[in-house]
Amino acid sequence: MTRIIAGAAGNTTLRVPKSGTRPTSDRVREALFSSLEARGLVDDTSVADLYAGTGALGLEAASRGAVEVVLVDRASAAAQACRANAKAVQQRIPGVRIDVQPQPVLGYLRGTVRTFDLVFIDPPYDVTEHEIAEVLETLVPRLTAGAVVVVERSKRSAEPTWPAGLEPFSKRSYGETVAWEAVAAAAS
Repeated sequence: MTRIIAGAAGNTTLRVPKSGTRPTSDRVREALFSSLEARGLVDDTSVADLYAGTGALGLEAASRGAVEVVLVDRASAAAQACRANAKAVQQRIPGVRIDVQPQPVLGYLRGTVRTFDLVFIDPPYDVTEHEIAEVLETLVPRLTAGAVVVVERSKRSAEPTWPAGLEPFSKRSYGETVAWEAVAAAAS
């Protein structure tokens, strides 16, 4: 069972598509969000959850104080789960804005003018390193100064290729999962 761990929507059960998604485990989300919250990186933020799957990462951020969340996933079953999960969270937190974008991540990033303070990138393991590098490069102009980007992958995956404008600062392993964090450079 996948659920929101803490915050205003804590213990809300999330719908998971029958196949095609790999929700971030409760253990990994708890560790990740404990670290982000300790650094003041969740409250009052605008968040993007790319390759959202169930939306668990973005919705956890909403539960813990993010004011705006965008869930992006091109898979129909994932987008349907994200919509249902967003509705469940919004019933618990009426003021939070949650937008589900059922389209490819690159298409969304190329077409939006939104900017983000916190971004989660948790693609299916079969997404290529080249695609992740392209997503990161396309994302940079959509980041506020000091924004944090978290890339979650299998521990067997190579470190992402970080584009100019993103500086990696942390790598944490959680069993088979590794999470890299990078910070956006200040605008010049």
